[in-house]
Amino acid sequence: MRRPNDKEKTSVITQEQAGTPRVPRVFSGEISIATKGDSDMVDITPQLEQMVDDSGILDGIACVFVPGATGALTTMEFEPGVVEDLKAAIQRLAPSDIEYQHHLKWKDGNGHSHVRAAFIGPSVTVPIRDGAIPLGTWQQIVFIELDVRPRKRSLIVQIVGIS
Repeated sequence: MRRPNDKEKTSVITQEQAGTPRVPRVFSGEISIATKGDSDMVDITPQLEQMVDDSGILDGIACVFVPGATGALTTMEFEPGVVEDLKAAIQRLAPSDIEYQHHLKWKDGNGHSHVRAAFIGPSVTVPIRDGAIPLGTWQQIVFIELDVRPRKRSLIVQIVGIS
């Protein structure tokens, strides 16, 4: 591990030194959504921003997690062109029209859904600064339904930080 040299000073200000005691908190909730299946994408940014606001947490992190093996979360520019581009890229990455071992065992036709979800991932974690999520100008937090059928999903949200 690299250590700072004499010219590089690192300072840490504790809550007590800053003069304002801040209380660590954990806020839990869920975001409920209904999807159309087959790479349907849902912008969950407004719901998460509202939860951060409701939590009263000013500085910390927010983590959103999808239980299940055929859903995924990411950040992206949520506009029709990028949505279509991402759907096409997902299809190239794990085509729906090839045989998967999962299909052979379970006969449910969603082997590609599991592979796609594994590539993208089941969660996204974002910072909270001054009570807000500091997203880029064109950046949204998006749930991607990768199953072959419409689903009702409950996304688990954990917000941890200081108020």
